[in-house]
Amino acid sequence: QVQLVESGGGLVQAGGSLRLSCAASGLVFSGHWMGWFRQAPGKERESVAAISWSGSFTYYADSLKGRFTVSRDNAKKLVFLQMNSLKPEDTAVYYCAAARSFIDSVQPGPHEYDLWGQGTQVTVSS
Repeated sequence: QVQLVESGGGLVQAGGSLRLSCAASGLVFSGHWMGWFRQAPGKERESVAAISWSGSFTYYADSLKGRFTVSRDNAKKLVFLQMNSLKPEDTAVYYCAAARSFIDSVQPGPHEYDLWGQGTQVTVSS
C-alpha cells in the first residue's frame, strides 16, 4: 500500500520549534520530490517547502526562508520539516506530498504532487 504518514505536529508557543516527519511506504522514495504544504482555516493550501530526491535541491516559500528547513533520509524513507521561530500565523494543517520526478533538479509544480498524507495539525499560540 502506497502511503505517506505525517507526525510531529502539536501545540507550541510562539518562538518555539517543531519537527515534522513524514514516513513513506510502498513507493520508490528516491525517485520522488517530496513537498510540504499547509492549509490554514479559511485559506487555500500553500506550498511550504520541497526537496529533490537526491536532497541536493530544495525550495522554500519566500516568507518561510530562514525559519524552516526541509531534509530527507532516503534509506529510511523519511522526510522532515524543521520549523523554528514559529509564529501564530504558521498555525495550519501540514501535509506531506510526493511527486514523481525523472530529473532531480526540476522541481515539480504543485499539481504534480499526486500522493498525499492525511496531515498533521500545528498550532502556535501567541
